[in-house]
Amino acid sequence: MTNNDAFFKEITEGNTFKGEFITMGSAMLNEQPIKNAFVNIPLKTLNRHGLIAGATGTGKTKTLQVMAENLSEKGIPVLLMDIKGDLSGLAKPGTNNSKIEERHEKIGLPFTAKGFPVDVLTLSDQDGVRLRATVSEFGPILLSRILDLSDTQSGILSVIFKYCDDNKLPLLDLKDFKKILQYATQEGKEEFQEAYGRISTASTGAILRKVVELEQQGADLFFGETSFDVQDLTRIDDEGRGYINILRLTDIQDRPKLFSTFMLSLLAEIYTTFPEQGDSGRPELIIFIDEAHLIFNEASKALLNQIESIVKLIRSKGVGLYFVTQNPTDVPEAVLGQLGLKIQHALRAFTAKDRKAIKLTAQNYPVSDYYNTEDILTSLGTGEALVSALDEKGRPTPLAATMMRAPMSRMDVLTDMELSSLISESKLVKKYNETIDRESAYEILTKKIERAEAEVIHQKQSTKKTATRRQSTAMNPIIKVLTSATFIRSVFGILNKVMKK
Repeated sequence: MTNNDAFFKEITEGNTFKGEFITMGSAMLNEQPIKNAFVNIPLKTLNRHGLIAGATGTGKTKTLQVMAENLSEKGIPVLLMDIKGDLSGLAKPGTNNSKIEERHEKIGLPFTAKGFPVDVLTLSDQDGVRLRATVSEFGPILLSRILDLSDTQSGILSVIFKYCDDNKLPLLDLKDFKKILQYATQEGKEEFQEAYGRISTASTGAILRKVVELEQQGADLFFGETSFDVQDLTRIDDEGRGYINILRLTDIQDRPKLFSTFMLSLLAEIYTTFPEQGDSGRPELIIFIDEAHLIFNEASKALLNQIESIVKLIRSKGVGLYFVTQNPTDVPEAVLGQLGLKIQHALRAFTAKDRKAIKLTAQNYPVSDYYNTEDILTSLGTGEALVSALDEKGRPTPLAATMMRAPMSRMDVLTDMELSSLISESKLVKKYNETIDRESAYEILTKKIERAEAEVIHQKQSTKKTATRRQSTAMNPIIKVLTSATFIRSVFGILNKVMKK
């Protein structure tokens, strides 16, 4: 048996599964693709999470696009974080050309241009399906993690939420939350102190400043109603294809706190509401987080711990998380250790630090008789990647330097007109894009304060009128003397004497 035959046998046997799978491309040996040596990923282990990494321009986005397309075809819904704004082309068929035909001929796969069912979502005031959540849905614990509060401040937040629950004050948006924070140490100070103990003005002031910081990153657009139902991420179209939900985040790179706030709330909501599924034959939802370093670089220790916990637990709900970033070291080790699928595009060794990172990255992959992993990481071409997945028994598949298949959809963005048309046809836009500002904590507390102020004014006016009436009815001392009987008799006596004279 030749080296090529042995390699083909190892790859083919290691990528043959009983259940459904998606095909990423064909394995390469000595920098040449081996036709029909398909590199597959079983659907059963896609909830074990994954990583797509590589230097700029090596093909990470196209790999993400290929995975999203193939998952959609298998009836698995997808959520994509589109930070660079280059994924909307998934909605339209791609175009064939000589380079794509040559690539697919080497791989051994036919190429068919296709578009896929797409919904465009937004966190900001960009066009798309508006994603919102209420402050109440976050709850005191999650909100404390996001705001990076101390233990004392977190305790105060719990008291605030308890007061709102006891007094039926809905906390919907940041306007409500700021109002109750101010009320707790001002107009409602005595009420809070009597029921829950003294609340420090310094602590509520510190919390308020952190809320304002979050608000300045655009969180006022995220908090409110109508709250997004995460079940709408799992829709299937009439042809049995899963919807690809593209979250446009092109204007959020300078607002990492808002991004991490959204991500944490989304994952927490999914974990809370999705049914327990365990390791079923296929995932319920796959989430791709592009530019993943935006979550981890700005996250506090408490927030990182929360993310790590959710990553560990959410796979039992049939949800797979895939982090897309330039270097695997962008992802914390505690999270990296939970990832079953690794797709590593080329890395560049420009500095000593780069070479050290490449050495560490190579150690994350299974040992291969056919590759020097450290060397091949720097020699991969565009659209080529090292792939290591988990088979149906949870064992690593053979390491394969893979020539990746081309996306079936458009490898470019939609025009403004195409994007507007896509958004206008969305059923979710009609459901979520109406802004609702029903009576909540802000309005209720404002009315309560106004009533209290009106009562104080009324009492002052009543006191003033009573004092005036008393003053008007009390007899002046001079008049009292002049009208007394003794004084009148004296005057008449003097007049009589004068007249007799």
